Amino acid sequence: MGNIFTYARVSTLDQNTDLQVTALKAAYPDAVHQEETKSGTTTKGRFVLNTLMDMIRPGDKLVVWKLDSLARNMKDLTDIIETLNSKGAALEILDQKIDTSTATGRAFLQMLGVFAEFETNLRKERQLAGIAAAKANGKHLGRKASLTDDQKQEIRTKNKAGMNPTTLSKEYGVSRGNIYNVVKETA
Repeated sequence: MGNIFTYARVSTLDQNTDLQVTALKAAYPDAVHQEETKSGTTTKGRFVLNTLMDMIRPGDKLVVWKLDSLARNMKDLTDIIETLNSKGAALEILDQKIDTSTATGRAFLQMLGVFAEFETNLRKERQLAGIAAAKANGKHLGRKASLTDDQKQEIRTKNKAGMNPTTLSKEYGVSRGNIYNVVKETA
């Protein structure tokens, strides 16, 4: 048996890997433990995972707590499994008790991957529906406007009177680009 590498991931800084790390260390206390805070929607930019994948050699095993800490779409999951297979390594998912060193484990993992991707797509659809409903109800989405309509009118008036955009940007506490955009709105 080769080395065992554990991998824990969360998407945002306000989340933590405590549950994952506890389960991984309980199962494999002597493993090489790695953690990462990156979105799971793609493997691009996941430096820790990519480094682990480069380090893995024949007989090694990559262990994660749950499937979604590794991949959220079927393509990434398939790519990871193919890379591990080509290196003669295996993947184990503790929560679902899946080990790709067995035929049953490989088949079950592929089914789970399809469901994980389906769940991600449903979440995206719900998010888009929520945004559309908010827009239909007249709710403003995005950050708060940096200038009120009255301030915009004042800026236009002062600009027409000859005040330059740099001075206006300092007076209103916004960028010059913001001033140029306000002036352009009436052009």
